Amino acid sequence: MLMQELDRSEDGLIERYEQHPVLANIGLLAEEDFAAILLQRRFLSLAFTPSYDLAIDLLGDEVALRIARIILREEYPDDRGYTPSHREDMTEDLRRLVVSRAAVVGTRPTAATRQAITGTLELIADAGAHPDADLRLVTLLRFWGEVLVSVEYGRLWERMEPVFSRGGENRSRFYYPHHVHDAKANPLATVSRLSTTHPDRLATRLSELLAREESADSFVEVFKKVEEGALRLKEGFYDQFLPALERVGV
Repeated sequence: MLMQELDRSEDGLIERYEQHPVLANIGLLAEEDFAAILLQRRFLSLAFTPSYDLAIDLLGDEVALRIARIILREEYPDDRGYTPSHREDMTEDLRRLVVSRAAVVGTRPTAATRQAITGTLELIADAGAHPDADLRLVTLLRFWGEVLVSVEYGRLWERMEPVFSRGGENRSRFYYPHHVHDAKANPLATVSRLSTTHPDRLATRLSELLAREESADSFVEVFKKVEEGALRLKEGFYDQFLPALERVGV
């Protein structure tokens, strides 16, 4: 029953994020506003690895540490330098979307984008300061860094798909693969060790950590608070683009 309750709470937050006005109406935005979102979102992606590094510093559970290290290292798949990193894949996707190099070079993070980044680091640091830090950090890494990313990229993909899907081939190297691989493929209540996606690996460890807790039921409110905090950060980032909806009469 515990995991089912966590699923119900989480699924409600996922639906809430999907319905954020900017994400829900992404196909209506002017091209320049859509490009502005992608350029600002790039800075959040650049902050992914230091955020994971901070969480790794604060994790005490060895299994969770190994999972986090694996996820972090997958961002840089070739230690010999022949394969682009995930950040480079993102920039390549931006170019396919006709976002110029000059736009990439000239764009700076807005105040709202900076707040989303510093807020994330603060959220991770706060999670690591509690006695149940491992539970909080695994919950946060999974929801903030994987599940919600898949949700927003799924919405962005609705706008991007015609550009990347040509002749039956999907040419996206970053957005679509992350939308698929970071998705919540299984409920928390039924996830297993056989799962291979990032969120399901973390969910498996979360379930195992909860099984060892004598007062696991008391973690429900903590879980909800951690995920709500992560979602508010994500919503705050997209709130800065609400004026773009006004410009197209939404």
